[in-house]
Amino acid sequence: MKSSAIELFAGKRILIVEDEYFLADETRRKLEKAGAIVIGPVAGVAAALELVENEEIDAAILDVHLEGEFVFPVAEELERCDIPFVFATAFDPSVIPVKFTGFALCEKPTELEKIAEALFGLRPVEYH
Repeated sequence: MKSSAIELFAGKRILIVEDEYFLADETRRKLEKAGAIVIGPVAGVAAALELVENEEIDAAILDVHLEGEFVFPVAEELERCDIPFVFATAFDPSVIPVKFTGFALCEKPTELEKIAEALFGLRPVEYH
């Protein structure tokens, strides 16, 4: 029997950076139901950077556009700390700088199954 990718969130500390309250809350509830420990959600870059600095984080879900600013400083810090993240956005992907093109882009509303696959590399390993 194939297990759900959402199960990969169990026990993981997931940062949510999202400025749309209802979407952030819905994502938080879904993650907690999957057994994740939610960090945040926070709605701005400064608050997110503070959490990255002060909390243990296993992965992050980032909205691209937050209250008039882009989330890219947070993405850069997560990358520096070797913490996996995905961008979740309704924006055109062309707003994302080229250096982040290797990171998954999940359209809103977020689908946790796709996010789990992107964050935790859920691809079958091939043995030869």
